[in-house]
Amino acid sequence: MSTTETGHVTGTKDKDYNILWFTEACLDNALRLETFIQDAEREGDNELAEFFKKAQNDSRKGAEQGKRLLASRLSG
Repeated sequence: MSTTETGHVTGTKDKDYNILWFTEACLDNALRLETFIQDAEREGDNELAEFFKKAQNDSRKGAEQGKRLLASRLSG
């Protein structure tokens, strides 16, 4: 665990950068999982497709939570 704030490098405090990173990672994951779902469906592997759909839904939820948290912190 780092005890040094590195926001001077990015211009954004670490804690705010972390929220931004988390949100972007969740959105990117949801997009990537769409390809995985299509691959599984093309192969007729419904179990795997459902597994990826659940993971995609969880990524969307994480992104929505991150966006809400970020919005509340930027407006307040």
